[in-house]
Amino acid sequence: MKSVNVRKITMLAMMAAIAYVLMVVGRVPLVPSVGFLKYDPKDMVIAISGLMFGPLSALGVTVVVSLIEMLTVSETGLIGLVMNIVSTAAFVCPVALIYKKDRTIRGAIIGLAVGTLTMTGVMVLWNYLLTPIYMGYPRKAVAEMLLPAFVPFNLLKAGLNSALVLLLYKPLMKMLRILKFLPESSSVSAASKKSRIGVLVFALALLATCILIVLVLKGII
Repeated sequence: MKSVNVRKITMLAMMAAIAYVLMVVGRVPLVPSVGFLKYDPKDMVIAISGLMFGPLSALGVTVVVSLIEMLTVSETGLIGLVMNIVSTAAFVCPVALIYKKDRTIRGAIIGLAVGTLTMTGVMVLWNYLLTPIYMGYPRKAVAEMLLPAFVPFNLLKAGLNSALVLLLYKPLMKMLRILKFLPESSSVSAASKKSRIGVLVFALALLATCILIVLVLKGII
């Protein structure tokens, strides 16, 4: 049991480190009209840690990465810390919770869909409450940006992360089993292989759709 706990903590620390690095190097603006709304793929890594170890582990990684971000690269202080924790937790915790109850591809997809909607709805409220404080915008101006800017940003952010989770979760699990971080799984049935192909096609289509929308918003195409 002690060995299992040490392995789990080690893997969660590794996932937190990867999430932090991706946050630092992978920030890109999605909605040109609001430059401070930037996408980074850290939520994807934290969501995968939640699929592996459950919602409490995902929440723990969320808090750790957000704290390190505040102490190193963030310019928004405690308010930014709160926003980061709320945003990421609203996405990754529903994903992990639903997958914990239904450890199937269907459970993962439902969890990602619920996480996307939860994060989008929650961040509409929190952006309305806190953005005027830490960005210095009038609340009326922020309210006018909710639908044209904040909602599409969060939908695109969660959509990109959902697609990446679906693409990377199984290969990552396979690699961790090869490296003996995880126990070997039972053999995969033909039906399961077919469903994974379907998920791969869906994830690629979702990823392509989100990228096309971003390119349209930026006026590139």
